[in-house]
Amino acid sequence: MAVVLPTERLCRALGYVFSDTGLLRQALTHRSFSSSNNERLEFIGDGVLNATIARVLYLQFPQLNEGELSRLRASLVRQEALAEVASGLQLGDYLSLGEGELKSGGHRRPSILADALEAIFGAIWLDGGFAQSEAAIERLFAARISNIDPTQALKDPKTGLQEWLQARRQDLPEYRVLRQDGESPNQVFEVGCEVKALKVIARAEGPSRRAAEQDAAALVLAQLRQNYPGKRL
Repeated sequence: MAVVLPTERLCRALGYVFSDTGLLRQALTHRSFSSSNNERLEFIGDGVLNATIARVLYLQFPQLNEGELSRLRASLVRQEALAEVASGLQLGDYLSLGEGELKSGGHRRPSILADALEAIFGAIWLDGGFAQSEAAIERLFAARISNIDPTQALKDPKTGLQEWLQARRQDLPEYRVLRQDGESPNQVFEVGCEVKALKVIARAEGPSRRAAEQDAAALVLAQLRQNYPGKRL
């Protein structure tokens, strides 16, 4: 059985109190735990999230075209970004997971965290309407959106990492497939990205090798920018 903590703290972090607490419980229930799980709510939440982020970006960046806005949105709603937001909410502490997922550390798995976060957005939409779900999303993503530099964010992570390293005369990163599970179209790839000279490595999962490489590169680039904020090493 999963350890279930009181959800008042989670609701405070979301800025929303559920009238139907059953929706929240369902949003926090993985398919490995029960047939009444969060997959359908995730479907709704994905749509609400994309619509909300699209609106915010449209208003905040009037100079960007459709393709540029789409790339910015994709960077904000990708699995690793959602998992980071979920981790900030300590969402893993609230999840109901089956025994197998518990033993394998499912409460920390990016895909499970990202799906649960989307399910919560869907649950808020059903419980309180679009305006409430939109407000929760804007609250959770406000800092990330305000820190966007379009000139950098519009580059895909692999390109950004390559340019960062080349500007500092460093060798290019190495990518390795660490794990591949499932069959198409439900495959999961785990990829490692490493910059050996700077001793930085990150892992990421994705539905394709390319997607996992992009997410791993984004994690490495974030570490490098934090560790080496200047233009020189």
